[in-house]
Amino acid sequence: MKILTAAEMREVDRRTIESGIPGLILMENAAHRVVEVLERDCAPLREQRIVVFCGKGNNGGDGLAIARLLHVLHRPASLDVVLGARPQELLGDAATNLQMLRVCGFEAIHDHVPDDARGATLIIDALLGTGIEGDARGRAAELIIELSFGFPGAKICAVDIPSGMASDSGYSGTPVARADFTVTFTAPKLCHALPPNCDRIGALTVGRIGSPDSLMESVLRNLTHPSAFADLLEPRARAGHKGTYGHVLVIAGARSKPGAAAMAGIAALRAGAGLVTVASAESAIGAIAAHAPELMTAPLAETAGGAIAEQDLSALLEDKTVVAIGPGLGTDPDTIKLVRRLVTGTKQPMVIDADALNALAGTGWPGAAGPRILTPHPGEMARLQGRPVADRLADAMEYAKHFGVTLLLKGQRTVIANADGECWINPTGTPAMATAGSGDILTGLLAGLAAQHPARLNEAVAAAAWLHGKSGELAAATLGEMPVIATDLLQFLPAALRAAHA
Repeated sequence: MKILTAAEMREVDRRTIESGIPGLILMENAAHRVVEVLERDCAPLREQRIVVFCGKGNNGGDGLAIARLLHVLHRPASLDVVLGARPQELLGDAATNLQMLRVCGFEAIHDHVPDDARGATLIIDALLGTGIEGDARGRAAELIIELSFGFPGAKICAVDIPSGMASDSGYSGTPVARADFTVTFTAPKLCHALPPNCDRIGALTVGRIGSPDSLMESVLRNLTHPSAFADLLEPRARAGHKGTYGHVLVIAGARSKPGAAAMAGIAALRAGAGLVTVASAESAIGAIAAHAPELMTAPLAETAGGAIAEQDLSALLEDKTVVAIGPGLGTDPDTIKLVRRLVTGTKQPMVIDADALNALAGTGWPGAAGPRILTPHPGEMARLQGRPVADRLADAMEYAKHFGVTLLLKGQRTVIANADGECWINPTGTPAMATAGSGDILTGLLAGLAAQHPARLNEAVAAAAWLHGKSGELAAATLGEMPVIATDLLQFLPAALRAAHA
């Protein structure tokens, strides 16, 4: 699902109109998409007390069309329209929709909220759309505050975006309307995808109004959706066997951190890899094997101090499909030498996480013989790029394109960027996942899916991130946010897989 800026959305609308679909029809289709959501989520509409706030632009025109459809089709218990401008200030399609509303015999059009409308149960916010620049001011600002706080208990449906919200950013000034649900058109906008604005829109619905997908093909930003990778999760061929689904090598786990290696390995198996070998400190192998007998293990030589030593792993790498490196590995100088050599010289796709990222920090990108998937959190990203993360989306895209890697920048709304300049914003996840080991689970999921689909790494990465976050959401819904631990994510992975096909 493409993510558009306000300018890109205007261009899509312009080209759609030029191709033969009038703007008035686009507005009518938009109104129908909103009413369909209201019919689904606020039924029965005939029992609702509704106030529609309309501005003077196209967003207000949408609101007037919505009011007409509600009046004609549902006859709510009460329906009032509050205009944020004088009627004569409305132009174009908005003015036409005001006239159409009046022709239908609707007369409850006001320049203020009438006293008998204060008991409204449903508010339609169609004051300001994506065309706003800077903070809302004057009458619009007053109405934003009124619709947000003047109707206790009422649900608020935002048309396109909550009024006052900056369309092209995760951040907005004030005031910004609150919304319980938002209906946008054609494609999500950046504000729908990026925090904290994405937390203010409620449940998001994207409605199709007639613009062809071909007009958005050049846009490189995407909102991760299961439709992009669902075929990777289809039932397996009846003749499949463990060799069909790839062999993952996990290089992880120093003496004191066998759990990190075990979690990454188990997650790779749960993601569907046919075989997983965990290479870990010799002294940690027993704990890993006891924890997960399905994992094969390979002991790594240790230094006198117990760190993983520099050593030749060419024989171990030989028959592997994908390598994951880093969880619980430690940052001893000998270990760092091993990591840098493997990252540079290994031909297989490699997932690089945790201490392997720290081993690369401050060195610049050393180059690599095969595809690389880096999974930093913001602190690790700051060390990789030599400065704090200022703009998660821009920083991830710049780093991935400059160094020719796939970069998964973890956090709320994880950003995935690749070397071709394309990026995905992942909408799944929950604060319940802020617990030790969550990143190790993600590393294993990435490796497991990449091992099964090495020719489709972009889709495999998007699938792993989406499933990881969805598993967390399902775990939190059942257990509550505080009790969730990393291995709970694997318990809810089957339900996340089912949700991807819903």
